[in-house]
Amino acid sequence: MEVFNTPSKIIITCNKRLSPYLQQEVEELGFKLNRTFNTGVELTATLTECIRLNLNLQTGSQVLYELKSFRAKDPDALYKELVEIPWEEIIPFDGYFSVTSNVHNEFITTPLFANVKVKDAIVDRIKDKKGMRPNSGPDQSKIVIHLHWIEERAEIFIDTSGETLAKHGYRKHPGKAPMLEALATSTIMATGWDGKSPFVNPMCGSGTLAIEAALLAQKRRPGLLRMNYAFMHVIGYNEEDFFQERRLLKELTDKKNTPTIIASDISDIAIEITKANARTAGVEHLITFEVCDFEDTTVPEEHGVIMFNPEYGERLGVHTKLEATYKRVGDFMKQSCKGYRGYVFTGNPDLAKKIGLKATRRFEFFNGKLDCRLLTYELYDGSKEN
Repeated sequence: MEVFNTPSKIIITCNKRLSPYLQQEVEELGFKLNRTFNTGVELTATLTECIRLNLNLQTGSQVLYELKSFRAKDPDALYKELVEIPWEEIIPFDGYFSVTSNVHNEFITTPLFANVKVKDAIVDRIKDKKGMRPNSGPDQSKIVIHLHWIEERAEIFIDTSGETLAKHGYRKHPGKAPMLEALATSTIMATGWDGKSPFVNPMCGSGTLAIEAALLAQKRRPGLLRMNYAFMHVIGYNEEDFFQERRLLKELTDKKNTPTIIASDISDIAIEITKANARTAGVEHLITFEVCDFEDTTVPEEHGVIMFNPEYGERLGVHTKLEATYKRVGDFMKQSCKGYRGYVFTGNPDLAKKIGLKATRRFEFFNGKLDCRLLTYELYDGSKEN
């Protein structure tokens, strides 16, 4: 089974509500999509092309390459189908693999049982063909096999990513209540920021928004920060394909584009964390760091985007205090940010009302399981333009 050069169905997953931004990314890479759904996209590609997807994508989670789809009523039927796959041509007999799954079947009370059935089929097949069995366990740093089994419809995939793509590899110090990198990228994409005008991020926390803005501006892809993917451990992998893609990423980087990006926070610890994360990401030199109350954040005269991700009152802070904070955010944008496009990302609609400005648009997101909105404010400079 020559998976690296054989086209198959590819599912790229993402967090709920990020698929429009994932679709944009995949299409900009030159791929044609078969469909887009709430938690991902589908296309047709080879496993070699999955290398490019893994290294470039900023809003996705896993890149899944389909090996087989079939009907399976129960675990025994599942095993019979899986043991027919030539696993000995995919997984080295002295290698290591892990199994993940998304299962909804009346005979399965825990996904772990389904995972064991997959593991057994793989091990039994390879042992029968090679006389030795590979090791398996929970570690996703090598080959990962993914089962998607809903009712009687089953699909088995190579998860070519392994560890999730949604984390971009630079955040060694997360800080309090950090925003997932893929979510941060998506919210910036939603603003339509051009990557050249100023990007101002008061209340920056651990700096994810400012760092992702810098990465987007210079087209620095996550693949430059990561050296291990699950596809590397599949039989037939040619490391030159990986290094060729990395070379292309380096050539794509636009080091000459240095927009003004400002990250401020009242906490000097938060700013130190932001600096450390930005340093790991290779963009520390692109960001101006300020320790100050958000109202004292420098706002360049050249108009751009100002973006807040304040506390939501769910786990942090005191609600009455946050009401005053949200009102101050609105006053600051109205008085000091004229000509900018203002954005507030929040999971608390009651607090959002305290901003005191009329949102011209609301983008829907989830932060974890929390239903959130990215609120857009046109901060007109002088009279409103038509």
